[in-house]
Amino acid sequence: MAKLPRLTGKRLGEIISRIGFVFDHQTGSHLVYRHSDGRTVVIPYHSGEEIGPGLLNKIIKKDLGLTRNQFLRMLK
Repeated sequence: MAKLPRLTGKRLGEIISRIGFVFDHQTGSHLVYRHSDGRTVVIPYHSGEEIGPGLLNKIIKKDLGLTRNQFLRMLK
């Protein structure tokens, strides 16, 4: 299984925008994205910091409903 890349909150937001998530609002240092089917994703946005692998894996699987391989294909 391939390793997940290190991504910033801004970069992850750009990626999920391609699959239909739309920026809704920002609460403090967290960006909230919503999908038309009702799903919500909260992404930490700390300038210059990368999202840890555990949190990124949780966002991919639980919030986005994707497998790791599906997500990695979206990066290309």
